[in-house]
Amino acid sequence: MQSYPLDVDPEQLIRWIMTERAAKPSRFKLAANRVAEDREIPLRKEFRLGDEVREDVSDVATVATLELAPAQDEGWSVMVVVEDDIGPQFTDDASQESEEELDLETFFEEFIRPGRGTTTIVAKAQTPAAKERLSFLLADVVRDRHPSSCGATSVDQGGDH
Repeated sequence: MQSYPLDVDPEQLIRWIMTERAAKPSRFKLAANRVAEDREIPLRKEFRLGDEVREDVSDVATVATLELAPAQDEGWSVMVVVEDDIGPQFTDDASQESEEELDLETFFEEFIRPGRGTTTIVAKAQTPAAKERLSFLLADVVRDRHPSSCGATSVDQGGDH
C-alpha cells in the first residue's frame, strides 16, 4: 500500500465529511480517538533540568487521530493526525497512556476548529485505481461539492438558473 501526504485544509476536509455524513451516513467509515502520551523531555540547554527532576517530569502530548475510509472497500483511506504538545508536566506513577474514542464532532471541535497542535494528513492507496478514486473525492472536497446530496437524477440540465 502506498502512503503519501495530502495537501488539503484539515478544517475544510472535516467540514466536508460532516456534511456528507448528514446527507448519507453510510458512505464512509470513520474512527477517531485521542491518546495522551508521556514522552521523555529532550536534552536541551534551555530546559536545564537535573537528573532527579527529569525523572519526575515528562513531556506530555495529546495525539488525536481520525481515519476515514469508504464504507465499501475501495482500496484507500485517509488519516488525519493532530499532535498537540502540551509541554513538560509532573508525572505520577499512575499516569498511563489511555486511548479515548471520539465522535467526529468532538474531534472537529477540540482539535481542528481551534487549530490545535500540528496536523498531518496522509492517504493510503492499494492500487493506482484506488489513488485515482481518492483524487476524485479530494477534488469534491476542494470544490465543496457533495455528490451524495445531489441525488441520482439530473432534472435541471439545460434550464436557466
